[in-house]
Amino acid sequence: MNEERRPHRDPLHGVTLQKLLETMVAKYGWQEMAYRIPIRCFMFDPTIKSSLTFLRKTPWAREKLENWYVGDVRKSQGFGL
Repeated sequence: MNEERRPHRDPLHGVTLQKLLETMVAKYGWQEMAYRIPIRCFMFDPTIKSSLTFLRKTPWAREKLENWYVGDVRKSQGFGL
């Protein structure tokens, strides 16, 4: 059977937490991230490693970051109008 490949509608499909975090840090920087999601691992001596550790253990913080990322992706694709 030859199934047609369709892109996933889920903007998080195939995006690791590390890639998501690195993308947001590159785009907004730690200061803006700490302002929008005030957690210690973003505010004091932030690193990708410490942030990943915290986000993997803290579902509410991970959800906030993922929601911000999804909104950002949709806005950049013209869906946030």
